[in-house]
Amino acid sequence: MDSSFILKGDLCYSVSREEIRTIHQGYLACQDGICVGVYHELPPKYQSFPLIDCGDSLVLPGLVDLHIHAPQYAFWGLGMDLELIEWLSQHAYPEEAKYHDMEYARKAYSAFVERLRQGPNTRAVVFATRHVPATVLLMDMLEESGMATYVGKVNMDRNCDSILQEKDAASSLADTQEWLRLALQEKQYRHTMPILTPRFIPSCSDELLSGLGSIRRQYVLPLQSHMSENLSEVEWVKALCPSAANYCEAYHAYGLLGRIGGTNDETRNGEAGGEGMRRSGGEPGAQARNAGAPSVMAHCVWMNDDEISLMREHRVFAAHCPQSNMNLASGISPVRKLLNQGVQVGLGSDVAGGAHMSIFRAMSDAIQASKLYWRLIDPTCKPLYLEEAFYLGTMGGGAFFGQAGTFLPGYAFDALVIDDSQNNTVSPLGLLQRLARLVYQPEHCKLERKYVNGKDILAR
Repeated sequence: MDSSFILKGDLCYSVSREEIRTIHQGYLACQDGICVGVYHELPPKYQSFPLIDCGDSLVLPGLVDLHIHAPQYAFWGLGMDLELIEWLSQHAYPEEAKYHDMEYARKAYSAFVERLRQGPNTRAVVFATRHVPATVLLMDMLEESGMATYVGKVNMDRNCDSILQEKDAASSLADTQEWLRLALQEKQYRHTMPILTPRFIPSCSDELLSGLGSIRRQYVLPLQSHMSENLSEVEWVKALCPSAANYCEAYHAYGLLGRIGGTNDETRNGEAGGEGMRRSGGEPGAQARNAGAPSVMAHCVWMNDDEISLMREHRVFAAHCPQSNMNLASGISPVRKLLNQGVQVGLGSDVAGGAHMSIFRAMSDAIQASKLYWRLIDPTCKPLYLEEAFYLGTMGGGAFFGQAGTFLPGYAFDALVIDDSQNNTVSPLGLLQRLARLVYQPEHCKLERKYVNGKDILAR
């Protein structure tokens, strides 16, 4: 059973896209891994709970990474002078091919998981590789870490290096079924769940995409992929899918776009998960079987209005990866346009296209990229505010997991306790100012506690 306790400290959390609520020396109540209230004065009914006094440290919701490649951690920061397709061929594919070797996979994934555990991200949606044993190993390691994650075995049966390409659609689908058998039947995961992962349209044949659509309906699984990241990639998809009006429709044709299962009212107030997720306090456990399964598309840089409308209609999440988009010269995602038109958006580190794992960095990058979009591309799309960037990295991305990413009652108790005293200046700062400085200068701060579903996963 999850523990019940009280954190006392300087609280900051989103209550909407426009508002961050702050409470100096407030009380945050956790009961069985669920947030049950934030208070200026602790109510009598919680006074018997153990109290953890965090002093002057900031207490924030855990950060959510909607897009990260675990096997690419081994070469992050390399090849940043290349564009996407060349970077994949020269760096990503050769590295990912190494994960057929379980000894190598164990060493590399151990380093990745420990780095993730030690950082401020509490939830993540993760790409593995096409290799079933290594993907199950990664899931085992993430489960042990206490993080809440979705992990995907990658599908790719065309247009990639022969050392990584799967034999054909039939073998890719068979491996996917074997992986799901292990992940859903043999393993007893509480915090780690599978997510279907066609790498992107160019790497998946029509037969494979169709088969993944069937598997998705069979298991009611969430899905992750890439969409409209790079101009060359977009033109490639046009040539591969001439019957589709656009990139987004190419996924939709195979049942790979949007959420399946559940009812139409389950995304109200930013809640993407269904009742199974809400009852479990935001954990991914049981979501694949009991509720609607959402999809998330990374990047969404070169989107036309028809694609944005299709994303909104099918409640597709966009994983905004601003640093990767800049590093690989992909472009600037029209985040303001996506938000204004009702698309749900979260942030992704996209390691190793991105060179920083912390979603704090993604927040500041998102603000800076939005300023360039406003100044250079569309003056009607105003830049993101701090409040919005913080929301995207917490509550916005957390909605993919159900109720996660804030301290509102009923949400999963994911919390960070951060000593930001090294960011102090001569003049005292208010809580919102301290949060802003943390977003832009997290390297000077110390992560003291990290709770996921009410468990401090740093306390070992």
